[in-house]
Formats: sequence, C-alpha cells, structure tokens
Amino acid sequence: MTMDLLSRHCQPMGENAQPLQGEALEHYVGAISDAWTVIDDHHLERTFEFENFVEALEFTNDVGVLAEEEGHHPEITLTWGKATVRIWTHDIDGLSENDFILAARIEARTH
Repeated sequence: MTMDLLSRHCQPMGENAQPLQGEALEHYVGAISDAWTVIDDHHLERTFEFENFVEALEFTNDVGVLAEEEGHHPEITLTWGKATVRIWTHDIDGLSENDFILAARIEARTH
C-alpha cells in the first residue's frame, strides 16, 4: 500500500463532496490489494472464496460488524463458498476515500 488506509476511519461526506476521478482515484486504487476491481469508476468489487458456506457466512457477518463500526455499509452477496463485496459511497453515487478505507479494513481481516 502506498498510503496507510488502516490508520484512517470512514467520515461523513461533506455537502459538496464529489466522487474520486482521474489521478485522485488512481492514487487510492494503488493503495489497496490488486484483488479489488474498480467497476465503471463507480464501485469497488471483490469476491472472497471459502471452503464452505459457513466460512463465507462468518466472513459476511464479520464484514457487517466492521461496516457498522465504520458507519459505511457495502453490498454483500453470499453464496456457497463465496462472498462478493461491492463498495461505493451512496451519498455521491461513486467512490470516495471511505470506500478504500473499508476495502483495506476488510482485506486486513482476511489475513
């Protein structure tokens, strides 16, 4: 990681906040694992794989607890042995620093 996202916490968006674009977006993309994909410059997505449904469910619940702690809630799709996480900032309908902070924190819990 080029920046320490784990030392930060998600913050409320300001009234005039705009989605990250261009170089600003690329700066954050370089700070998270390559396993995350930026989709249409709108959201982050990653599929985590597990040995069974129970492990995927436990991961989903752990991400839910983390999301509550950070006040930033992803979309999670759970199926047998997999959980796909999609993150974006709803207030701005795009990507913000909060999304990358949450992605880094999720990543840290998987190691």
